[in-house]
Amino acid sequence: MNTYIALLRGINVGGKNKLPMKELKALLTKHGLHDIQTYIQSGNVVFSCEHFDLDMGKLIEAEFGFCPDVMMLTKDQLLTSIKNCPFTADEGKQLHYYFCKTQPQISKQALTEILDEIKKPSESYQLINDVFYLYAPEGIGRSKLAERVEKKLKVSCTARNQNTILQLQLMLKEKQ
Repeated sequence: MNTYIALLRGINVGGKNKLPMKELKALLTKHGLHDIQTYIQSGNVVFSCEHFDLDMGKLIEAEFGFCPDVMMLTKDQLLTSIKNCPFTADEGKQLHYYFCKTQPQISKQALTEILDEIKKPSESYQLINDVFYLYAPEGIGRSKLAERVEKKLKVSCTARNQNTILQLQLMLKEKQ
């Protein structure tokens, strides 16, 4: 069995796109996924299967009436994103991983020019492959960069803070 992580974008936010995790687990079980674990209500799912070939967004749409973007990661992809993280944070809510649907097609120079204009002096960022890392010590809610990064990268992304990433890593270890 292979282990995968599904990161659902934009669910259970502000009363929109409501998706109870218990019902999601039942739906995924019905479609052949195993050892399903969810973490908090923002759409973090760890599961096992032989080979993943479902369109989870379409499956959710058929059952719940909306189609969220779903960023699918293998166990190795998540662990690599943790290993590649260029920042350390004392508080897990200061550091965010933006998982991109596809590799952003923007040069490092162009990205720097665009993002340096909107970031706060205290903020740092780095794009490594298809993960954008943002360190925002003053909080993500106050960050203009956090608000605009997806538009500037020109790809769909979903962000998770360091606390969530470490919890997903722990969930993966429990599956071993």
